[in-house]
Amino acid sequence: MASLQASNFLLSSSSKQIHAAISVPKLPSIRFSVPKVATKKLSEELNTRDGFINTIPIEKNVTMTPLLQESSPVSMATVQLYAILEAVADRVEMHNNIGEQRENWNSLLLNSINMITLTAVTMAGVTATGGAGVSLLGLKLASTLLFSAATGMLVLMNKIQPSQLVEEQRNATRLFKQLQSQIQTLLAVGSPSKEEVKDAMEKVLALDKAYPLPLLGVMLEKFPESLEPAVWWPKNQSQKTNEAKQFNGKEENNGWTEELEMEMREVVEVIKRKDSEHYEQQGNKALKINKILATSGPLLTGIAALGSAFMGSSNGPWAAIVAAVAGALASAVNTFEHGGQVGMVFEMYRNNVGFFKLVQESIESNLDESDLEKRENGELFEMKVALQLGRSLSELRVLAKRSSYSRIEGSSIDEDASKLF
Repeated sequence: MASLQASNFLLSSSSKQIHAAISVPKLPSIRFSVPKVATKKLSEELNTRDGFINTIPIEKNVTMTPLLQESSPVSMATVQLYAILEAVADRVEMHNNIGEQRENWNSLLLNSINMITLTAVTMAGVTATGGAGVSLLGLKLASTLLFSAATGMLVLMNKIQPSQLVEEQRNATRLFKQLQSQIQTLLAVGSPSKEEVKDAMEKVLALDKAYPLPLLGVMLEKFPESLEPAVWWPKNQSQKTNEAKQFNGKEENNGWTEELEMEMREVVEVIKRKDSEHYEQQGNKALKINKILATSGPLLTGIAALGSAFMGSSNGPWAAIVAAVAGALASAVNTFEHGGQVGMVFEMYRNNVGFFKLVQESIESNLDESDLEKRENGELFEMKVALQLGRSLSELRVLAKRSSYSRIEGSSIDEDASKLF
């Protein structure tokens, strides 16, 4: 009985399983909605990778601002100064290159003229030793042509004075480099003003006028009546603002005292009586020597050309001797003038006198300004003057005291203001 019940139970359970397997219920249609995958930015992925918790700041809605805003006068002045700085750097390179070129002119012309002259002298000497009946027409014509060519080249060389042109370009290069450093200092210290831009422009134009690049039309006079100092700064150069006042407002009287004003006046007197006068005298001597040499060289080669033209058996050896001697003297004069660079010496004195004139005018312009606040800072100005003259502050004050004592005693001071040259 028990076994029968067990079999009925198994049969009933198996029938249920078969029913479940055969009659599969109809599944309802289900719509699957795929969720949107959240995309992470590269910065967020880098922040969360490997457990890092640091965040990378990302600029959002970055708007590009123009480099130059026309409404900002400071930025406009800065850009203008950078433009002037580029022009100044270009002028430095130009004057340097042209200076090297004209230095080559000096050496090449000097050597060429001397070789031509000495060759003609040799021909004239051979002609003088020639015997009677010997045809010397070839030597006569050749020496005459060479002396004539040397005369023309000497006239041209003495007119342009290549050694003086080289010194002009050296000074222009140095002054443009000085202006370049001044502009760089303005840009490094702070925001420049429109007045400083205008002042820089005027300095560039004044240097262009003082040291012209072309030879024709605007070349400086090489043989003036007397020495005139070089002027490479604007005539209406404005005074700089008080630099110490810009940094602190505690500066009293803008650094000026009665003792400092007396010291500057005495320095000006020493510059006038000693340095400027001394260099003007030396410059005028160099100018006279250069004029004599520039006239003597072509004159001697011209005499040699005439002498060689009259060489021949009918005139004897005297024409050939005159040609040889005059040509040798011309070669010596040319070597002394251009090899010794007398024109360069004159230009050096001219620039030295101009330098002292600049120092003198800068001191007098500050002293003539009654408003102390419009002057350059007194302590800074004293330091600049001392450095320009190659002295320390204590030496500059001692010089002013000696000048004052000598004026009281009625004697002249035996010391120049500058120790540089």
